[in-house]
Amino acid sequence: MELTYPIQRRKSRTVKVGDVIIGGGFPIAVQSMTTTDTRDVAATVAQARDLFAAGCDIVRLSVLNHAAADCLADIRKQISKPLVADIHFQYKLALKAIAAGFDKIRINPGNIGAEWKVREVTRAAKDAGIPIRIGVNSGSLPQDLLQQFGHDDPRAFVEAAMREVETLESLDFTDIIISVKSTSTVTAFWAYHGVAERCDYPLHLGITESGILETGTIKSSVGIGALLLTGIGDTIRVSLTADPIHEPRVARQILKSCAVTTDGVEVISCPTCGRCQIDLIPLAESISAKTEHIKTPLKVAVMGCAVNGPGEARAADVGIAGGDGRGILIKKGEIVKRMTEAELETALLDEIERMTGEKVKR
Repeated sequence: MELTYPIQRRKSRTVKVGDVIIGGGFPIAVQSMTTTDTRDVAATVAQARDLFAAGCDIVRLSVLNHAAADCLADIRKQISKPLVADIHFQYKLALKAIAAGFDKIRINPGNIGAEWKVREVTRAAKDAGIPIRIGVNSGSLPQDLLQQFGHDDPRAFVEAAMREVETLESLDFTDIIISVKSTSTVTAFWAYHGVAERCDYPLHLGITESGILETGTIKSSVGIGALLLTGIGDTIRVSLTADPIHEPRVARQILKSCAVTTDGVEVISCPTCGRCQIDLIPLAESISAKTEHIKTPLKVAVMGCAVNGPGEARAADVGIAGGDGRGILIKKGEIVKRMTEAELETALLDEIERMTGEKVKR
């Protein structure tokens, strides 16, 4: 793999999921998945709405059985944003989800069953004009590929995905999105690159079963971030063993860190040291929480010492720097106000509202 700077984003074809366009250079879409029992319509609708409000562009629902599938139409009536049905083992569940008006179907080539079942789902999706995500993961690779390559060989993931692509293409179906998620960041990295070399379908990035909030965030950031920095990725889902509300928040931070989006407030803050003379950690946490919903691009600095703080705050659009109970507000590199430590947060939040035209949380 030869890399040149600056990295150019991989050219992929476009696939439409509801009103969201995946691939083709369009903004990288953020996804998450509900953890409610899909048969509980009220709880599922409420959680899906929360996920959209937290930054999701697309939300996926698990369709465990026919009772869950029978609730999809009711859920669809209450949510207009893009919804995806996650299908395993029973192809008829996919048919019900398509009939209910869902915007995309995810199937797994390792467990959906005989090829004729995949063909049935494909025909229904084509008639409805919706895409299919081929979702390969380390827990359900086809047995022949496991025997040939083993669990952690990226070639198994690539072959599983491309085998399914051939089936769909044989039915003249090309509204395809592909994921090859492994629990190993290394395996996932090379599997996605392998698929990227074999086709131009858009790629859904993720590290499957990445773990609890802290470790899962780290693994996902490393795995997804590495791929984004090499130009690969059209939509992402951070998988965490935690309240799913954290997933779009982490995903948005990954996108910002990789400089593939500038949307929203980016809070930069110093790690603190013995020079810090204000209570910086709760201050930075509070400002981050109160601005996480803002859509306007803005770099905000929260600095805690008189040595590096003023200079680093000047690199942001707006910021504060403090020390020994006092502080300054800096805007576009200029000191615009001096105040006490107790006044810093309010002054900064007020300025953020003025600069973005959006209300912060109070």
